[in-house]
Amino acid sequence: MNNNTTEFLLWEFSKIWELQIMHVILLLILYLMTIIGNLLIISAIAYDRHLHRPMYFFLINLAFQDIGSVSVIIPKAVFNSFMNIRYISYYGCIAQVLLLVFFLGSDILSLTVMAYDRYVAICNPLQYEMIMNRKACTKMISSVWIASLVNASLHTIVTFISPFCSNIVNQFYCEVPYLLKIACSVSFATKFGVLMFSIILTAGCFVFVIVTYVHAFSAVLRIPSVQGRKKALSTCLPHVIVFFLFVFTASFAYLKPITDHPSFTDFIITLMYSIIPSMLNPIIYSLRNKDIKVSLIRLFDQILLFKKN
Repeated sequence: MNNNTTEFLLWEFSKIWELQIMHVILLLILYLMTIIGNLLIISAIAYDRHLHRPMYFFLINLAFQDIGSVSVIIPKAVFNSFMNIRYISYYGCIAQVLLLVFFLGSDILSLTVMAYDRYVAICNPLQYEMIMNRKACTKMISSVWIASLVNASLHTIVTFISPFCSNIVNQFYCEVPYLLKIACSVSFATKFGVLMFSIILTAGCFVFVIVTYVHAFSAVLRIPSVQGRKKALSTCLPHVIVFFLFVFTASFAYLKPITDHPSFTDFIITLMYSIIPSMLNPIIYSLRNKDIKVSLIRLFDQILLFKKN
């Protein structure tokens, strides 16, 4: 790449120290909630053998991806604020874009695979064990990671292939739309191509999830038992909430016009798709899932018993 840029200047939360500390505290709270919540999900599933099933196999992968996505951006933002600096190195920015797009893309694909898992469990319960066997689940997750890596690599190459006319990124981390805005020679066709690729990928997942859940909810309504319908809905609704929250906030963040001057509104919109879904995933799944709540209680009981002994 013919590029003389050695570092980028990220958005400074505020020149007022007190307001800057408030932003840092907000990010730290969101980060700790995300890390602790997802680690609890991982611990509960790993600890309880009864949860070693396809649904929870996908959920534990989602938890790892959520930890990865927030860890790519928040520690650097907090470090910069505490050290009163704004810069990120050129290669650090490349790494941030690659890893963030990778983890966020894998989130969408994982949620899509989880929709298929729920569809099979509800519409073909007798064949569930045969269809969603360990080999099939491993292939699905491997495909998610590979497709996400390809998607992230394409985004990163297109974003950094041309030199930049400015090194000021009006966001608190290296976000693709803001980087494309300061690129010197990225054509409209290239920018449009990156945007369309993301839209097609997201729209494909969106349509697939809609179709699978239309069939799944139709099957749920035919279940004669009220208890059976409630149990089926309790496994589907959290997934639907998480998926649509993530897709709508991410789509809005990428489709909205990029302003020349940073604003607190842009900061909130970015939080809504890059951090909030990762924080809410363990809360939504644990509150709506009886098996995970029981497993967490058992895990805490074991920890307390070990401390007493």
